[in-house]
Amino acid sequence: MLDGCVSWPRELAERYRAQGYWRGESLADLGREWARTDPERVALVTGDRRVSYGDLDRRADRMAAGLRAHGIGRHDRVVVQLPNRVEFVVLCLALFRLGALPVLALPAHRRAEIGHLCAHTEAVAYVTVDQVQGYDLRKLAADVRAETPSLREVFVVGDPGEFTALSEVDAEPVPLPAPDPSDVAFFLLSGGSTGLPKLIPRTHDDYAYQLRATAAAMGFGPDGVYLAALPVAHNAALGCPGVLGALRVGATAVLAGSPSPDEAFRLIARERVTLTTLMPPFLPLWADLAPVLGADLSGLVVEVGGANLSPAVADRVTRELGIRLTHFFGMAEGPICCTRPDDPPELAAHTQGRALSADDEFRVVDEDGRQVAAGEVGELTVRGPTTLRGYYRVPEYNAHTFTPDGFLRTGDLVRWTPTGELVVVGRIKEVVNRGGEKVPAGEVEEHLLAHPAVREVAVLAVPDRVLGEKTCAVVVPRADAPTLGQLRDFLTDRGLAAYKLPDRLELRTALPHTAVGKVDKRALGAELAG
Repeated sequence: MLDGCVSWPRELAERYRAQGYWRGESLADLGREWARTDPERVALVTGDRRVSYGDLDRRADRMAAGLRAHGIGRHDRVVVQLPNRVEFVVLCLALFRLGALPVLALPAHRRAEIGHLCAHTEAVAYVTVDQVQGYDLRKLAADVRAETPSLREVFVVGDPGEFTALSEVDAEPVPLPAPDPSDVAFFLLSGGSTGLPKLIPRTHDDYAYQLRATAAAMGFGPDGVYLAALPVAHNAALGCPGVLGALRVGATAVLAGSPSPDEAFRLIARERVTLTTLMPPFLPLWADLAPVLGADLSGLVVEVGGANLSPAVADRVTRELGIRLTHFFGMAEGPICCTRPDDPPELAAHTQGRALSADDEFRVVDEDGRQVAAGEVGELTVRGPTTLRGYYRVPEYNAHTFTPDGFLRTGDLVRWTPTGELVVVGRIKEVVNRGGEKVPAGEVEEHLLAHPAVREVAVLAVPDRVLGEKTCAVVVPRADAPTLGQLRDFLTDRGLAAYKLPDRLELRTALPHTAVGKVDKRALGAELAG
């Protein structure tokens, strides 16, 4: 196992192999068998581009050789910040085959997050696009490279400027040693509650099982078409079963720019999409606009999760649109529960379904770590064949985030139904779930406290009809009170992603505190709600 990562105990690893969860599969082989047996089968669609399995396999091999020629090798970390495009998939396959480790950043990330990821992983390369929505990521790359001694290469999709075009990373394929399936394949980012994102190491073994099991749960096979409407760097669109799961079963993955109905509905009709993933806030929008745009979504399986799902909305979209809704509880850290497409619709409306694996061990515990009675609410803790045993290079954080016997403390408040379905009722961790994007309150507070006009601040969630939650900053000013626009500009200048900027500002002369001196966010939340 890579230095800085935590292995599963030998006895559990042996059990997972004996039970057939870990089969020695490598993500480096995704698509290879289909490239050999049916090379003209369509693997990827984006816009008017259609990429066959044969072409995808060749391009991945050539890019792997090109990266090797640039000095990138086994266990080298490469920060990848690309939108939903073919280059993302080709690059990931190339890095898997090379044994290098993609660190999957989100398109919305900016200097604070990218700089942290490059420094924390000692990345040797950063791959990005030239511009996103008018923002020049080459300037960001120049700043980060100047601050990161390990960063030797920057590759750019589009106009590379002073850097190297990713399209030029190309060479004749060379034989490469196969990765060890028990080794780390790549890193996902946590949606954690404190500080900058923690890194989640996913191994070939555990992620290959996740791809296989989620595809089986969704009834997704070679005739399926998956629409990646969410960012593919998200675990949901990447591997539940997502784009990589589509490649494993020989299906087609359609890469969309966003879940906006005008784009998504057109692709669903043109490509005959059978499966997609959405965050709950998009469901009412789809229901409103499907009749207007003449979209036929009947029979489409829609995985939904990542934020609160209203039972009324679930009932509406299944009844009016004819979609087959499945409801997920999933974490990039590995654990997954979900309803299945053939379950009664009310199950998806009111629960997050059953565990993915029979060897997922879930405990619901109270504040003292004691298991609660059946049906009672408590914190969900979990370990299993897809759940990590520790975040990358943060031993102190791991010491209190995992129990001594290796259970991950999720921070989610849940209960189990009498028939064995999970129901998520809230969160312990201070995260604003803004339409599925996780905003760590502690990180935003830390940045806001650097503003000269801010004496004290608390960041918390406030309800929102569209996004589920928005971010509210409650500020005690020093003298002249800042405006919301000034605070947002300040955070943007500090390199924070746009989705982390506060949506609302409340000014106070003081914040409520608990007996031990902490800001009483429960009281503050009740005050704002009132």
